[in-house]
Amino acid sequence: MSVMNIFLSYFNEACIISSAIVFSFGWYQIRRKRIETHRRLMLTGSVLAALFFITYVLKTIVIGDTEFGGPKSVSPFYYTFLQSHSVLATIAAIFGIVTLTYAFKGRFSRHRRVGPWTVIIWFVTAATGLTVFILLYIAYPPGPTTNLFRAFIG
Repeated sequence: MSVMNIFLSYFNEACIISSAIVFSFGWYQIRRKRIETHRRLMLTGSVLAALFFITYVLKTIVIGDTEFGGPKSVSPFYYTFLQSHSVLATIAAIFGIVTLTYAFKGRFSRHRRVGPWTVIIWFVTAATGLTVFILLYIAYPPGPTTNLFRAFIG
């Protein structure tokens, strides 16, 4: 596995975990009616989440996806868990865009209704992402990495 692949994998994980931590501080601040601090923290968390997404997509296209390198008996669990994480991440991203849109348009009653759900889904997404990362890179040696172009043409 290349140094760049390892670096980007760890960088991506740092972005997703950092975004969840920043979101938790932002949620705490709005509970204390510190609106400006909440806004700054939530925007920072959103930038970190977007940075994760952008670097993840670029890594997938340029370097490729790393296959699970653990035992075959664990593989079905891993891939099922990975798919659950992917679905959650997609839902969290959609909710995030909706939540940010409500905030930017000043529709705060709607923002307040959807915001807590958004951040809870993101917390679960970050936790499942950490689990996927640990299984893929720490608990077991990573499998081979195939870039998207090679995978597509077979």
